[in-house]
Amino acid sequence: MTWFSIIVSGIVTYFSRMAMVALIDRDMLGTKVKEVLNYVPAAVFPAIIFPGVFFNDFGSLVEITDPKIYGAIIALIVGFFSRSVIATILSGLSSYWFIVFVI
Repeated sequence: MTWFSIIVSGIVTYFSRMAMVALIDRDMLGTKVKEVLNYVPAAVFPAIIFPGVFFNDFGSLVEITDPKIYGAIIALIVGFFSRSVIATILSGLSSYWFIVFVI
């Protein structure tokens, strides 16, 4: 019963989100709406990343010496200059791994 519920909820979620992408004509949206939608990734990405960087497993703030903060700072710098999401993610992860495993 649990697997059935998971599969049905996954299918319903997929079709409800896919319907918005597949059924709405891009020409139907105005230029102002398109301009606003361009800012969605820039607003969502930090909201997803912030809790993972600044909160530990117990929900309290991490110390300033935590390697996650240094990795996030390096990722911010690379992201600012490169304007590439992939370069930002790779630089943040690689610097975090370097700090954790080498230093």
